[in-house]
Amino acid sequence: MPKYLIVATYSAEGTKGVLREGGSERRKMIADMAKNLGGELESFYYAFGANDVYSVVDLPDNVTAAAISMHISAAGMARCNVTVLVTPEEMDGAARTKMYYRPPGA
Repeated sequence: MPKYLIVATYSAEGTKGVLREGGSERRKMIADMAKNLGGELESFYYAFGANDVYSVVDLPDNVTAAAISMHISAAGMARCNVTVLVTPEEMDGAARTKMYYRPPGA
């Protein structure tokens, strides 16, 4: 199953919600959401800095990942970015793929 990195940044209201409910409640909600979509939460961490949450989820496909991103962002309490994660073995396959490419202006 494909893995995705979800990076979220809370709005002021979203941060107030975490203060009310606690951090582990948000982790449980993300785990439940992933499970209901046929996936699984692998890891969930809070961080200091520009972004507040880093989580890795296994999801069925890009459509499901896009749906999660849109629903989280549309709620207005957090802005999120989703990145498709590629395994070393998948990168090996990409490196072995033969193709023609011409750089711009070459």
